[in-house]
Amino acid sequence: MKHKILVAFYSKAGENYNVGNVETGNTEIMAQNIAELVAGDLFKIEPITLYPDNYEKATIIAKEELITNKRPEIKNTITNFEDYDIIFLGYPIWWGTYPMIINTFMESYNFNGKTIIPFNTHEGSGLANTYQEIRQKLGNCKVLNGLAINGKAARNSFSKETIKNWLMNLNIN
Repeated sequence: MKHKILVAFYSKAGENYNVGNVETGNTEIMAQNIAELVAGDLFKIEPITLYPDNYEKATIIAKEELITNKRPEIKNTITNFEDYDIIFLGYPIWWGTYPMIINTFMESYNFNGKTIIPFNTHEGSGLANTYQEIRQKLGNCKVLNGLAINGKAARNSFSKETIKNWLMNLNIN
């Protein structure tokens, strides 16, 4: 069976921890590699209100969103979400979890019966507890074990090999 695959992700450009000022965020690079390797459609989750380019200012806002359980609004939508049966869901780890806009995304669509494959970038947190959080939030779907890559490492060619090996072990095609 040929799967229809979506690679949805949130990624922050601008100043990033341990990599400096970048035009393309770490998670976006990872998402692009995954989409290319699985022939999936890319969807960048974009907030209506952008985070500041400055890393420290962005983390202050992110922590406030986490504490208040905020749901940042998403600028764009997927009109044919029901067509996808496999969704790769990508995000950076912020304050020990995914950014709150990922909750907004998960609450915006019906994930019943879909296969969700998380992936994330981090600076030492690994996957945190996010895969279990996604399983709890999206109870009526299958959540596979994902891939966590250090943000700085996501920017080098080695990460594409790591992603390729991970995808082969998932055995989704």
